Amino acid sequence: MSDILKDTRRVVVVTGPAGAGRSSALNVLEDAGFEVIDNIPLRMLLALLDAPGQIRPMALGIDQRNRDFSTDRVTEVIAQMRARPDVQVELLYLDCATDVLLRRFSETRRRHPLALADAPSEGIRLEKELLAPVRAQADTLIDTTELNIHQLREEIEHWFAVDGTHHLSVSVQSFSYKRGLPRSVDMVFDCRFLRNPFWDPALRSLNGTDKAVQDYVKQDPLYPPFAKQVLDLSLLILPACQSEGKSHISIAFGCTGGQHRSVTLAQSHAFSLAEEGWQVSIRHRELDQKKREETAR
Repeated sequence: MSDILKDTRRVVVVTGPAGAGRSSALNVLEDAGFEVIDNIPLRMLLALLDAPGQIRPMALGIDQRNRDFSTDRVTEVIAQMRARPDVQVELLYLDCATDVLLRRFSETRRRHPLALADAPSEGIRLEKELLAPVRAQADTLIDTTELNIHQLREEIEHWFAVDGTHHLSVSVQSFSYKRGLPRSVDMVFDCRFLRNPFWDPALRSLNGTDKAVQDYVKQDPLYPPFAKQVLDLSLLILPACQSEGKSHISIAFGCTGGQHRSVTLAQSHAFSLAEEGWQVSIRHRELDQKKREETAR
């Protein structure tokens, strides 16, 4: 590592709407070795970076509760930090669907900080409008709608290395078109043209993590060229994204039910990328949802 990198402090600014998991993310970063400071006044952030002491990665939590919070001020401060040669700044934005935020506020019986006298739905609406310009600048966007606390921890630990070097993390996931496209994905591939194991009674109850299903899907004549071209495209794009300074990229495969074909492709693609040396995580949206429903019974 060069002397310049050794003298560069990594700073992760963590924000997002109330209830999306900002505090939980800060806890994970603290466990990972970051110096964590929450709700510090924005006017003090730059002075904080100049304070003497050991250079450690730092995580700064900000939201509308900061005394001098405004989207313009947040944008200005982040731009000032990015202009400094001694600071590597990353903006982590935690987002969540409105209906899930409403459920979380209902379960905790907390008032929304922007709607103390009104329904939480109004506060959520106002906050999302307020934070929209900040969200647009995010280096890393994690949607916590379908994540539990353990999955969020895995996401945070996966995206943020603590060795001071830049990594591009790749997320590969499967999904069902019946439930719509996943949030915040960079590339989406439709697998519905491949032969469907659902129509084989012996395979219907299995999924794409099972070898029998994988073998069935891979016997489709279109599978080998499709899988190869998707891999070639990924291997072309990933180095360019890394050179551009991106911290993560998300690739999604979809099929009708999100159980067989998309899972098979996601598994195969993720393993192929890992063999090429990329840092990869795998998530199967529909399979994970099914597990949560079975656990809740």
